[in-house]
Amino acid sequence: MVLMVRRAALSLAALALVTLNPVTTPVTAVPVVVDTIVVGDIPVSVAFSPSGDTAYVTNAGSYTVSVIEVSSGNVTDTINVGATPYSVAFTPDGAKAYVVNYGDSTVSVIEVSSGNVTDTINVGEGPYSVAISPNGKKAYVADSADDTVSVITVATGTVTRQIRVGDSPYAVAFSPNGKKAYVANYGETNVSVITVAKNKVTDRIRVGGGPRSVCFSPNGKKAYVTNRNDSTVSAINVAKGKVSDTITVGGDPESVAFNRDGRYAYVTLSSGNTVSVITVATGDVTDTITVGNEPYGVAFSPTENNAWVTNSDDDTVSIISY
Repeated sequence: MVLMVRRAALSLAALALVTLNPVTTPVTAVPVVVDTIVVGDIPVSVAFSPSGDTAYVTNAGSYTVSVIEVSSGNVTDTINVGATPYSVAFTPDGAKAYVVNYGDSTVSVIEVSSGNVTDTINVGEGPYSVAISPNGKKAYVADSADDTVSVITVATGTVTRQIRVGDSPYAVAFSPNGKKAYVANYGETNVSVITVAKNKVTDRIRVGGGPRSVCFSPNGKKAYVTNRNDSTVSAINVAKGKVSDTITVGGDPESVAFNRDGRYAYVTLSSGNTVSVITVATGDVTDTITVGNEPYGVAFSPTENNAWVTNSDDDTVSIISY
Protein backbone atom coordinates (compact mmCIF):
# COMPACT_ATOMS: atom_id res chain seq x y z
CA MET A 1 0.00 0.00 0.00
CA VAL A 2 2.83 2.38 0.89
CA LEU A 3 4.55 1.56 -2.44
CA MET A 4 1.38 2.37 -4.38
CA VAL A 5 1.05 5.72 -2.61
CA ARG A 6 4.69 6.58 -3.36
CA ARG A 7 4.22 5.68 -7.04
CA ALA A 8 1.12 7.87 -7.21
CA ALA A 9 2.99 10.75 -5.60
CA LEU A 10 5.82 10.43 -8.09
CA SER A 11 3.36 10.42 -11.00
CA LEU A 12 1.70 13.58 -9.72
CA ALA A 13 5.09 15.24 -9.29
CA ALA A 14 6.04 14.36 -12.85
CA LEU A 15 2.74 15.73 -14.12
CA ALA A 16 3.36 18.95 -12.23
CA LEU A 17 6.79 19.31 -13.83
CA VAL A 18 5.34 18.81 -17.30
CA THR A 19 2.64 21.40 -16.55
CA LEU A 20 5.12 23.91 -15.19
CA ASN A 21 7.70 23.30 -17.93
CA PRO A 22 5.75 22.54 -21.11
CA VAL A 23 7.67 21.43 -24.18
CA THR A 24 7.54 24.21 -26.76
CA THR A 25 7.67 23.66 -30.52
CA PRO A 26 9.30 26.42 -32.57
CA VAL A 27 6.75 28.34 -34.60
CA THR A 28 7.54 29.01 -38.25
CA ALA A 29 6.05 32.20 -39.63
CA VAL A 30 3.67 31.61 -42.51
CA PRO A 31 4.22 34.07 -45.38
CA VAL A 32 1.14 36.19 -46.02
CA VAL A 33 0.20 39.23 -48.09
CA VAL A 34 -0.14 42.13 -45.66
CA ASP A 35 -0.62 45.07 -48.02
CA THR A 36 -1.28 45.99 -51.65
CA ILE A 37 -0.03 49.22 -53.24
CA VAL A 38 -1.48 50.70 -56.42
CA VAL A 39 1.24 51.85 -58.84
CA GLY A 40 1.43 52.67 -62.57
CA ASP A 41 0.36 50.77 -65.66
CA ILE A 42 1.91 47.29 -66.11
CA PRO A 43 4.43 47.19 -63.25
CA VAL A 44 7.28 44.86 -64.14
CA SER A 45 10.26 45.23 -61.82
CA VAL A 46 10.86 46.35 -58.24
CA ALA A 47 14.10 47.25 -56.45
CA PHE A 48 14.95 48.57 -53.00
CA SER A 49 17.48 51.29 -52.25
CA PRO A 50 20.45 49.93 -50.25
CA SER A 51 19.10 51.60 -47.09
CA GLY A 52 15.72 49.93 -47.57
CA ASP A 53 13.88 53.24 -47.17
CA THR A 54 12.68 53.50 -50.76
CA ALA A 55 11.43 51.13 -53.46
CA TYR A 56 11.33 51.84 -57.20
CA VAL A 57 8.79 50.13 -59.46
CA THR A 58 9.05 50.27 -63.26
CA ASN A 59 5.71 50.75 -65.02
CA ALA A 60 6.07 49.48 -68.59
CA GLY A 61 2.68 50.72 -69.74
CA SER A 62 2.94 54.29 -68.46
CA TYR A 63 6.67 54.86 -69.10
CA THR A 64 7.22 55.79 -65.46
CA VAL A 65 8.85 54.72 -62.23
CA SER A 66 6.79 54.78 -59.03
CA VAL A 67 8.78 55.91 -55.98
CA ILE A 68 7.45 54.30 -52.79
CA GLU A 69 8.25 55.24 -49.21
CA VAL A 70 8.67 51.81 -47.64
CA SER A 71 7.70 52.77 -44.09
CA SER A 72 4.28 54.07 -45.13
CA GLY A 73 3.69 52.22 -48.38
CA ASN A 74 2.82 55.53 -50.06
CA VAL A 75 3.77 56.44 -53.61
CA THR A 76 5.62 59.72 -53.07
CA ASP A 77 6.73 60.46 -56.61
CA THR A 78 6.31 59.34 -60.21
CA ILE A 79 9.30 59.75 -62.51
CA ASN A 80 8.98 59.86 -66.29
CA VAL A 81 11.58 57.68 -68.01
CA GLY A 82 11.97 56.12 -71.47
CA ALA A 83 9.63 53.86 -73.43
CA THR A 84 8.55 50.59 -71.80
CA PRO A 85 10.81 50.50 -68.72
CA TYR A 86 11.39 46.91 -67.65
CA SER A 87 14.14 46.70 -65.03
CA VAL A 88 15.71 48.90 -62.36
CA ALA A 89 18.81 48.67 -60.15
CA PHE A 90 20.38 51.00 -57.58
CA THR A 91 24.07 51.75 -57.30
CA PRO A 92 25.57 50.38 -54.05
CA ASP A 93 25.84 53.89 -52.57
CA GLY A 94 22.16 54.55 -53.30
CA ALA A 95 22.92 57.76 -55.21
CA LYS A 96 21.65 56.59 -58.60
CA ALA A 97 19.16 54.19 -60.10
CA TYR A 98 19.48 52.71 -63.58
CA VAL A 99 16.28 51.97 -65.51
CA VAL A 100 16.35 49.98 -68.77
CA ASN A 101 13.80 51.11 -71.36
CA TYR A 102 12.95 48.25 -73.69
CA GLY A 103 10.94 50.37 -76.10
CA ASP A 104 13.66 52.85 -77.07
CA SER A 105 16.82 50.89 -76.21
CA THR A 106 18.06 53.31 -73.58
CA VAL A 107 18.95 53.46 -69.90
CA SER A 108 17.57 56.32 -67.81
CA VAL A 109 19.87 57.33 -64.97
CA ILE A 110 17.94 58.74 -62.01
CA GLU A 111 19.55 60.93 -59.36
CA VAL A 112 17.84 59.53 -56.28
CA SER A 113 18.14 62.64 -54.12
CA SER A 114 16.25 64.80 -56.59
CA GLY A 115 14.19 62.22 -58.44
CA ASN A 116 15.39 63.65 -61.76
CA VAL A 117 16.64 61.78 -64.81
CA THR A 118 20.15 63.18 -65.23
CA ASP A 119 21.36 61.06 -68.12
CA THR A 120 20.08 58.82 -70.90
CA ILE A 121 22.43 56.16 -72.27
CA ASN A 122 21.95 54.37 -75.58
CA VAL A 123 22.51 50.62 -75.32
CA GLY A 124 21.81 47.55 -77.46
CA GLU A 125 18.42 46.68 -78.94
CA GLY A 126 15.62 45.58 -76.64
CA PRO A 127 17.28 45.95 -73.23
CA TYR A 128 15.47 43.76 -70.73
CA SER A 129 17.50 43.71 -67.52
CA VAL A 130 20.17 45.69 -65.68
CA ALA A 131 22.56 44.78 -62.89
CA ILE A 132 25.21 46.91 -61.19
CA SER A 133 28.47 45.40 -59.95
CA PRO A 134 28.98 45.18 -56.17
CA ASN A 135 31.77 47.77 -56.35
CA GLY A 136 29.49 50.15 -58.26
CA LYS A 137 31.88 50.59 -61.18
CA LYS A 138 30.01 48.75 -63.93
CA ALA A 139 26.45 48.27 -65.08
CA TYR A 140 25.59 45.29 -67.26
CA VAL A 141 22.52 45.53 -69.51
CA ALA A 142 21.03 42.43 -71.19
CA ASP A 143 20.12 43.46 -74.75
CA SER A 144 17.54 40.85 -75.74
CA ALA A 145 17.16 41.81 -79.41
CA ASP A 146 20.82 41.77 -80.41
CA ASP A 147 22.15 39.02 -78.13
CA THR A 148 24.62 41.17 -76.26
CA VAL A 149 25.37 42.62 -72.84
CA SER A 150 26.19 46.33 -72.87
CA VAL A 151 28.90 47.27 -70.37
CA ILE A 152 28.44 50.75 -68.90
CA THR A 153 31.17 52.51 -66.94
CA VAL A 154 29.14 54.11 -64.15
CA ALA A 155 31.58 56.99 -63.51
CA THR A 156 31.29 58.27 -67.07
CA GLY A 157 27.87 56.93 -68.11
CA THR A 158 29.29 55.51 -71.32
CA VAL A 159 29.03 52.11 -72.97
CA THR A 160 32.59 50.83 -73.15
CA ARG A 161 31.93 47.37 -74.56
CA GLN A 162 29.29 44.97 -75.82
CA ILE A 163 29.72 41.30 -74.96
CA ARG A 164 28.25 38.68 -77.28
CA VAL A 165 26.19 36.16 -75.27
CA GLY A 166 23.40 33.72 -76.20
CA ASP A 167 20.06 34.09 -77.96
CA SER A 168 17.64 36.60 -76.40
CA PRO A 169 19.35 37.42 -73.10
CA TYR A 170 16.59 38.38 -70.68
CA ALA A 171 18.36 38.69 -67.35
CA VAL A 172 21.78 39.40 -65.88
CA ALA A 173 23.12 39.18 -62.31
CA PHE A 174 26.50 39.69 -60.66
CA SER A 175 27.87 37.25 -58.12
CA PRO A 176 28.21 38.77 -54.63
CA ASN A 177 32.00 38.95 -54.98
CA GLY A 178 31.65 40.67 -58.36
CA LYS A 179 33.92 38.23 -60.20
CA LYS A 180 31.25 36.57 -62.34
CA ALA A 181 28.04 37.61 -64.05
CA TYR A 182 25.37 35.15 -65.18
CA VAL A 183 23.18 35.89 -68.20
CA ALA A 184 19.94 33.96 -68.77
CA ASN A 185 19.51 33.36 -72.51
CA TYR A 186 15.77 32.99 -73.04
CA GLY A 187 16.11 31.76 -76.62
CA GLU A 188 18.37 28.88 -75.60
CA THR A 189 18.71 26.43 -72.72
CA ASN A 190 21.78 27.92 -71.12
CA VAL A 191 23.32 30.64 -68.99
CA SER A 192 26.35 32.58 -70.23
CA VAL A 193 29.04 33.02 -67.58
CA ILE A 194 30.98 36.27 -67.91
CA THR A 195 34.32 36.75 -66.18
CA VAL A 196 33.95 40.39 -65.19
CA ALA A 197 37.65 41.28 -65.15
CA LYS A 198 37.87 40.19 -68.79
CA ASN A 199 34.38 41.32 -69.88
CA LYS A 200 34.23 37.99 -71.70
CA VAL A 201 32.06 34.86 -71.76
CA THR A 202 34.19 32.07 -70.31
CA ASP A 203 31.61 29.33 -69.81
CA ARG A 204 28.05 28.24 -70.55
CA ILE A 205 25.86 26.28 -68.15
CA ARG A 206 22.99 24.18 -69.47
CA VAL A 207 19.68 24.82 -67.69
CA GLY A 208 16.00 24.33 -68.56
CA GLY A 209 13.86 25.66 -71.39
CA GLY A 210 13.37 29.40 -71.69
CA PRO A 211 15.58 30.70 -68.86
CA ARG A 212 13.92 33.92 -67.81
CA SER A 213 15.71 35.29 -64.74
CA VAL A 214 18.73 34.57 -62.56
CA CYS A 215 19.71 35.40 -58.98
CA PHE A 216 22.66 34.51 -56.76
CA SER A 217 22.23 33.46 -53.14
CA PRO A 218 23.66 35.95 -50.62
CA ASN A 219 26.67 33.71 -49.90
CA GLY A 220 27.33 33.26 -53.62
CA LYS A 221 27.32 29.47 -53.47
CA LYS A 222 24.16 28.96 -55.51
CA ALA A 223 22.38 30.66 -58.36
CA TYR A 224 18.73 30.03 -59.23
CA VAL A 225 17.45 30.30 -62.80
CA THR A 226 13.75 30.30 -63.67
CA ASN A 227 12.90 28.23 -66.75
CA ARG A 228 9.62 29.55 -68.10
CA ASN A 229 9.06 26.90 -70.77
CA ASP A 230 9.24 23.87 -68.48
CA SER A 231 8.02 25.32 -65.15
CA THR A 232 11.22 24.65 -63.27
CA VAL A 233 14.05 26.38 -61.42
CA SER A 234 17.62 25.27 -62.08
CA ALA A 235 19.82 25.40 -58.97
CA ILE A 236 23.43 26.00 -60.04
CA ASN A 237 26.40 25.05 -57.88
CA VAL A 238 28.52 28.12 -58.60
CA ALA A 239 31.86 26.57 -57.61
CA LYS A 240 31.32 23.63 -59.98
CA GLY A 241 29.56 25.63 -62.69
CA LYS A 242 26.81 23.09 -63.16
CA VAL A 243 23.19 22.44 -62.20
CA SER A 244 22.95 20.51 -58.94
CA ASP A 245 19.15 20.35 -58.70
CA THR A 246 16.04 21.01 -60.78
CA ILE A 247 13.02 22.19 -58.81
CA THR A 248 9.51 21.96 -60.24
CA VAL A 249 7.40 25.02 -59.52
CA GLY A 250 4.11 26.26 -61.00
CA GLY A 251 3.32 27.48 -64.49
CA ASP A 252 5.28 30.26 -66.19
CA PRO A 253 7.96 31.10 -63.60
CA GLU A 254 9.18 34.64 -64.21
CA SER A 255 11.46 36.12 -61.54
CA VAL A 256 13.35 34.75 -58.56
CA ALA A 257 14.93 36.32 -55.47
CA PHE A 258 16.56 35.08 -52.26
CA ASN A 259 15.71 36.48 -48.86
CA ARG A 260 18.36 38.22 -46.74
CA ASP A 261 19.84 35.14 -45.07
CA GLY A 262 19.45 32.91 -48.13
CA ARG A 263 17.15 30.38 -46.49
CA TYR A 264 14.28 30.97 -48.89
CA ALA A 265 13.81 31.86 -52.54
CA TYR A 266 10.58 33.29 -53.96
CA VAL A 267 9.52 32.58 -57.56
CA THR A 268 6.73 34.52 -59.29
CA LEU A 269 4.34 32.41 -61.39
CA SER A 270 2.52 34.60 -63.86
CA SER A 271 -0.07 32.08 -65.04
CA GLY A 272 -1.10 31.00 -61.54
CA ASN A 273 -1.12 34.42 -59.82
CA THR A 274 1.04 32.92 -57.11
CA VAL A 275 4.53 32.89 -55.63
CA SER A 276 6.30 29.61 -54.91
CA VAL A 277 8.45 29.53 -51.78
CA ILE A 278 11.53 27.31 -52.03
CA THR A 279 13.36 26.21 -48.90
CA VAL A 280 16.93 26.39 -50.17
CA ALA A 281 18.45 23.80 -47.83
CA THR A 282 16.18 21.05 -49.18
CA GLY A 283 15.25 22.40 -52.60
CA ASP A 284 11.57 21.81 -51.83
CA VAL A 285 8.62 24.08 -52.57
CA THR A 286 7.27 24.54 -49.06
CA ASP A 287 4.58 27.17 -49.58
CA THR A 288 2.50 28.88 -52.25
CA ILE A 289 1.27 32.46 -51.81
CA THR A 290 -1.60 33.96 -53.78
CA VAL A 291 -0.86 37.50 -54.95
CA GLY A 292 -2.28 39.75 -57.70
CA ASN A 293 -2.82 39.08 -61.39
CA GLU A 294 0.21 38.06 -63.48
CA PRO A 295 2.98 38.58 -60.93
CA TYR A 296 6.31 39.31 -62.51
CA GLY A 297 9.05 40.98 -60.44
CA VAL A 298 10.06 40.13 -56.87
CA ALA A 299 12.55 41.69 -54.46
CA PHE A 300 13.27 41.28 -50.75
CA SER A 301 13.72 44.23 -48.45
CA PRO A 302 17.35 44.57 -47.29
CA THR A 303 16.19 45.50 -43.78
CA GLU A 304 12.75 43.94 -43.14
CA ASN A 305 11.24 40.46 -43.32
CA ASN A 306 9.12 41.11 -46.37
CA ALA A 307 9.12 40.67 -50.13
CA TRP A 308 7.49 42.89 -52.74
CA VAL A 309 5.89 41.45 -55.87
CA THR A 310 4.78 43.41 -58.94
CA ASN A 311 1.42 42.32 -60.39
CA SER A 312 1.59 43.35 -64.03
CA ASP A 313 -2.07 42.81 -64.91
CA ASP A 314 -3.72 44.73 -62.06
CA ASP A 315 -1.17 47.53 -61.57
CA THR A 316 -0.33 46.72 -57.97
CA VAL A 317 2.46 45.58 -55.70
CA SER A 318 1.81 42.86 -53.13
CA ILE A 319 3.79 43.03 -49.88
CA ILE A 320 4.45 39.61 -48.36
CA SER A 321 5.49 39.33 -44.72
CA TYR A 322 7.31 36.17 -43.66
